[in-house]
Amino acid sequence: MAVWVLRYGHRRMRDARASTHVALTARALGAGGIIFEGDEDEGLMGRLRKIADEWGGKFEVRHTKDWQAEVERFKKRGGCFVHLTMYGLPLQENIGPIRAAKKDCLVLVGSQKVPAEAYHLADFNIAVGSQPHSEIAALAVFLDRYFEGRELERAFEGARRKIRPMKIGKDVFLCSDEGQV
Repeated sequence: MAVWVLRYGHRRMRDARASTHVALTARALGAGGIIFEGDEDEGLMGRLRKIADEWGGKFEVRHTKDWQAEVERFKKRGGCFVHLTMYGLPLQENIGPIRAAKKDCLVLVGSQKVPAEAYHLADFNIAVGSQPHSEIAALAVFLDRYFEGRELERAFEGARRKIRPMKIGKDVFLCSDEGQV
């Protein structure tokens, strides 16, 4: 079961930092890729691809001009469409059925007001708490609950850089330093 993130309404000048963090969170916590809708931002997508190349793992980055067509294609292929919104049903009561469906998931994370069609197309409108909060935090909590914490133990194949965990300090090493590929 693969998870993809659809970042709705990316605005190059306003959302670059938040959209970067959405993508980094998606990659680090188990998503297979991100699709940006809104402004086409080759600089952002190039930086994210470079991070994936350096730090390993498979993570695709692409842009779409039509979020609704992406959702419809995904659902036609048998996937589940999840819309993260503070107005949705509680995550803790609905993550089981999402997981039990055993389908690929496309998770919509907005950067601006999401059209009403997203609510109607969604198989699940899910709230991570029903209070104003960060879409980045909502995605992180959703992915952690979806993967039941296993994403934190994931190996990133083909990494050129890794972090050696330390109590104090920072140690980033090239994988060849450890005799790894």
